[in-house]
Amino acid sequence: MSNILIAEDEAGISGFIEKGLRANGFSPTTVTDGATALDHAATGDFDLLVLDIGLPDADGFEVLRRLREARNSIPVVILTARDSVDDTVAGLDGGADDYMSKPFRFEELLARIRLRLRAANSPTTTIVRNGDLALDLRTRRAYVSGRPVELTTREFLLAELLLRHPDQVLTREQLLSHVWGYDFDPGSNVVDVYVRYLRRKIGAERIETVRGVGYRLVHASRRMTKV
Repeated sequence: MSNILIAEDEAGISGFIEKGLRANGFSPTTVTDGATALDHAATGDFDLLVLDIGLPDADGFEVLRRLREARNSIPVVILTARDSVDDTVAGLDGGADDYMSKPFRFEELLARIRLRLRAANSPTTTIVRNGDLALDLRTRRAYVSGRPVELTTREFLLAELLLRHPDQVLTREQLLSHVWGYDFDPGSNVVDVYVRYLRRKIGAERIETVRGVGYRLVHASRRMTKV
């Protein structure tokens, strides 16, 4: 049975989520402020955190920031009335695994919780490499020629997806779906912006633009033949 921590200060919403989770075999616990959410998440007793942004004491963004700074990898699903693209990007970039806007359907929240729990429990390779570019999936750190490179959460996930599919063209829609996990406007340029950020940090020559389609990571062997 998975233990779910709910950080939500609206009793009606937290009660609704608790009831639904219990009916589906989960063990939920609710807290109503940011400080208590941090204390509970730090115990390691919970498998996932449903986090409201508008909490007293410390808001959800602060809770998320402090969790990730402490290397706490608990999956986090943000649940909030804020639905602007800026807020969504801020939440995901800050280390959230998913983002849902209020009002919401419980069935969708349940599906997202199950998805994140499956991902967290799936055995994965610790290191993903392509030439001298390496990602440590356990510590969420990147290295270029053995030198550590600081990547944001979204930059890391984008790099990971590209490394797992070297020389394969990935469309902008695929990148949006797998990296952001959110229904962005198809016309959004968020993918292009983050590819630009990533190129600055790992080397522009590693990522090719396929005009009108998307991007691909150049396999190290092919990149070396161009030098």
